[in-house]
Amino acid sequence: MQERVFPAEASYHAYRAAQGVADHTLPPVVEQLKTEARRRGLWNLFLPAISGIGQLDYAMLAEVTGWSHDLAPEAINGQAPDTGNMELLHLFGTDGQRSRWLQPLLDGTIRSAFAMTEPAVASSDATNIETRIVRDGTDYVINGRKWWTSGAADPRCALLVVMGKTDPEAARQRQQSMVLVPTTTPGVSIVRDVPVFGRHDQHGHCEVLFDDVRVPASHLLGEEGGGFAMAQARLGPGRIHHCMRALGAAERALSMMVERAGSRVAFGRPLAEQGLVQSDIAESRLAIDQARLLCQQTARIIDLHGNKAASHQVALAKVAVPRVAMQVIDRAIQVHGGAGVSDDVPLAAMWGWHRAMRIFDGPDEVHLRSIAREELRRAPLFDLSAPTQARP
Repeated sequence: MQERVFPAEASYHAYRAAQGVADHTLPPVVEQLKTEARRRGLWNLFLPAISGIGQLDYAMLAEVTGWSHDLAPEAINGQAPDTGNMELLHLFGTDGQRSRWLQPLLDGTIRSAFAMTEPAVASSDATNIETRIVRDGTDYVINGRKWWTSGAADPRCALLVVMGKTDPEAARQRQQSMVLVPTTTPGVSIVRDVPVFGRHDQHGHCEVLFDDVRVPASHLLGEEGGGFAMAQARLGPGRIHHCMRALGAAERALSMMVERAGSRVAFGRPLAEQGLVQSDIAESRLAIDQARLLCQQTARIIDLHGNKAASHQVALAKVAVPRVAMQVIDRAIQVHGGAGVSDDVPLAAMWGWHRAMRIFDGPDEVHLRSIAREELRRAPLFDLSAPTQARP
């Protein structure tokens, strides 16, 4: 990070500025970083079956990459949504699907996108989706409209993992399936790249139209009706990985706040001597360290008992960590004054991404509901219903 990634950030942003927001080619410096990361053995660390390390170890590594969100995760082939799609293919793909798509993704030679969210329905409830996937002989035919299909604007994006309804009459959570759709398939149209708080990310967050898109039945991922369960299996690790990287962003914001406070003078003394600024720094350290422990506890449970057993902790982290990241980034913006809301420093972009994080992969409200339900189901540790004897 210190020797390679941070010095490359200026080149990355200069290339994107020169190309314009409509161009989604990867700045060449990232390919150079990928080559260096592979040489150092820093590759596919997110997947225990490949890396040999657990989620608790990966948590610390992912946090470090979160210091440079645009460059570092992809440099080690740990960028969403590819990581989640690779996990899906690893868990549920056939040998043929793994050979055609998983291996190039593991090699970092292609990218992919996950098409689940739709503009016409509340996609916080994944059972709402309306895209139809209809069996027609030896094919599936797909019709629907998706958006926030992250990664689809990248010229290297070769695969869309599409979730839609194969049986609207089935039980609510057995109506959905997933199919693998090459981006070059006739009927697939990238309608637009949707900006996030006015910013167009390099890989894009796209609205995609599927108009009589026909793929072989062999492109079904897993089994018919298994889409909802697979989505949950995919989103669990993805959520905690986002949280791990968010901790890195919070640490960078705190580091920037400390540096600015020590170098900026107002009213005759450095900001670092102002009590309110000191309080912001202290509160930020407390919040980051608490959030990190929650992340690490969640990763440890995944290592010991699997993704499903950690679903409650994942929900806790998905609410708590973005909140902390936003609070710390906001404080850093305040200490930087006018510079903080400009693009001269990365804080505005960091704030926008982590504000969006409170919506993607399940909005806060959905996770809060699941957290409350779990607490309401718990048996009480002590029986407090019996009246206690009054004290004299």
